[in-house]
Amino acid sequence: MHSFTIKDLENLSGIKAHTIRIWEQRYSFLKPSRSDTNIRYYSNEELKKLLNIALLNKYGYKISHIDKMNEAELQEKLLTLTQTQAQQERLLNDLIQYMVDFDMEKFEILLDSCILAKGIERTVNQIIFPFLEKIGILWLTNHINPVQEHLVTNIIRQKLILGIEQINGVLQKDKTILLFLPEGEYHELGLLFMNFLLKSRGVKTVYLGASVPLADMVHLVKQKKPDYLYAHLTSVGHKFNFEKFINQATVKFPSTSLVISGQIVHSSTAKIPSTIILKKSFAEVMEFIYSL
Repeated sequence: MHSFTIKDLENLSGIKAHTIRIWEQRYSFLKPSRSDTNIRYYSNEELKKLLNIALLNKYGYKISHIDKMNEAELQEKLLTLTQTQAQQERLLNDLIQYMVDFDMEKFEILLDSCILAKGIERTVNQIIFPFLEKIGILWLTNHINPVQEHLVTNIIRQKLILGIEQINGVLQKDKTILLFLPEGEYHELGLLFMNFLLKSRGVKTVYLGASVPLADMVHLVKQKKPDYLYAHLTSVGHKFNFEKFINQATVKFPSTSLVISGQIVHSSTAKIPSTIILKKSFAEVMEFIYSL
């Protein structure tokens, strides 16, 4: 059984830790255990229950009313939520619960149903990326089993690759973009999605994937002469130095612009050379793609 901190519950549910503590005192649905140093920790079941309770509370149900529901009643109420945003959030909660339970069969069935209904692009935007953003904190704090991360990311990776393979007949633009992740970086789901977006809009791509030393790219860049290099940094290791990375890229590829998107660009305070282009939102990424 895994254990989660109150901060994990706050990040995953959107309910402030202070509110969670008040709910514990007033209601019976959360009963955390305590460590030897008196720190609260929560079980898988408590995490799953809080996700559902937080969703019902957000969309109009009073906590005092929810506290009196049994599990069947709670699930029934969740299914009656009709708002589009509420339905998306319920799907996110379901994915988190399947991951926590190691139920990869249900995880994949749910993703497949979303892709069938929405298409791969909307599924990634509305479901997969928000899911990865929510659980990313658990990966960083080692509060989920690494096997869970591998199982989940491999399923998502397969769906993205399938979406890329199904692209055909798109009018090609006269632009080429080389996509890669810097050495030591392996979270390539965001980069795969960028590859999908570019190819589906007619841009030629050269996909190198994860953990590519810049020195190894020099000859390829000279041969292919891409219009842009592209790196999407979803999650970077503790040893990764963003300023060093962009300075090295500027030296090795002085005449080729490097576009960078992802979480790291929001917090960067590095001085940005003229050949480096930061995209801080999905809207900015799409604006860039349409400008090609």
